[in-house]
Amino acid sequence: MAPAHHAVPALRQYAMTLTPIDRAIPERAARLRVSGRLSGARWCPSPNFGARPSDCGISLLVIHNISLPPGQYAGPAIEQFFCNQLDPREHPYFESIAGMQVSSHLLIRRDGECVQFVNLRDRAWHAGRSSFEGRPECNDYSIGIELEGTDHESYTELQYQTLDRVSRQIMAAWPAITGARVTGHSDIAPGRKTDPGPAFDWQGYRQRLQKCREPGRSSRDVGG
Repeated sequence: MAPAHHAVPALRQYAMTLTPIDRAIPERAARLRVSGRLSGARWCPSPNFGARPSDCGISLLVIHNISLPPGQYAGPAIEQFFCNQLDPREHPYFESIAGMQVSSHLLIRRDGECVQFVNLRDRAWHAGRSSFEGRPECNDYSIGIELEGTDHESYTELQYQTLDRVSRQIMAAWPAITGARVTGHSDIAPGRKTDPGPAFDWQGYRQRLQKCREPGRSSRDVGG
């Protein structure tokens, strides 16, 4: 652990980076807003990202699902796919996707583990051609979370617990992401995408998010 006197200049330097909006939100959320790295997430950097447009704030959270091979869980293929390391010889399905360059900010595994591929401040390549409330190019202003799963198989309780915690942290750091601006991939790319599918419990998820935003309640009041 660094000596305490070394931490003081670092904290002062950090404070100088905060905008008025940053200072208006709790310190933990402000740190996430500045760093873009989610506490507790395993870092697995993807090369598939870019800078967001300079005039584009973060104001949307998009929920996806993914499993590779389809319907199979716990293997390394998702991470390999997002890092351009997928071997098309490993499975017939991989031949059709191995050349794609895509990513997501976060992946939540079946056991609740959270993996981060792209800094939240950067533009991940998760939404594709998309539009929310008439505004196109959702990648520019959104954060993408992938759940390991399929449209028709129930997600695990551990996944929901992690998703709730992560969503609250993100929404605290970027208050423009209100409950009404949390959406599914199928909603921003209708006819092209179907995830997270009917298996996803939108009602329960939204109820938990609403509780944590009630006056007098904090993220600690709702499971963490």
